[in-house]
Amino acid sequence: MTLANRARHWLPLLPLLGLLAVTYWLDQQVQPEPPKPDPRLRHDPDAFMGNFTAVRFNRAGQTSFIMSAQNLKHYPDDDSSTIDAPQLTSLAEGRPPIHVVARRGNVANRGDEVFLYEDVEVLREASSERPQMTLETEYLHVIPDRDWADSNQPVLLRDPHNTIHAVGLEMDNRQQTLKLLSQVRSIHERVRP
Repeated sequence: MTLANRARHWLPLLPLLGLLAVTYWLDQQVQPEPPKPDPRLRHDPDAFMGNFTAVRFNRAGQTSFIMSAQNLKHYPDDDSSTIDAPQLTSLAEGRPPIHVVARRGNVANRGDEVFLYEDVEVLREASSERPQMTLETEYLHVIPDRDWADSNQPVLLRDPHNTIHAVGLEMDNRQQTLKLLSQVRSIHERVRP
């Protein structure tokens, strides 16, 4: 078969291929542009701090809450921050100080709420009425303005005579109450004379 004979067989397909190419080009022209991401909606940090300490004062000008951490990253889209190795201290007149440490945490906008994760440890110093108490959990939600903390995770509480396991707690430092929410098991050691 000669080249001319082959071309004669393909010649009727050329207009069809041209029509296919024009149709594809027109389809590309009428497709809407993909939306461009709004840079304000990205969750990228806009500020970094290392080894910082923030102090909150009460109305009388006395220190009521101290938060420090190794690192802080602030995110402008939701005004939140992530913190590494946070340390919190709650101070109130007439109540023993409470110290909290964790591996990491998140601070909600304006610092109204702090969420602590991984190896969370709480130490309530001893007072004249109560012995020192420690608490361990993997998650703790803290509301500094209310002197409030809660968790829905397993917790372990210890004082000199008690070891308590539970799931979930609500701690109100203003009222000096601690409510264990479920699966409470306690071991009490007798005081020896």
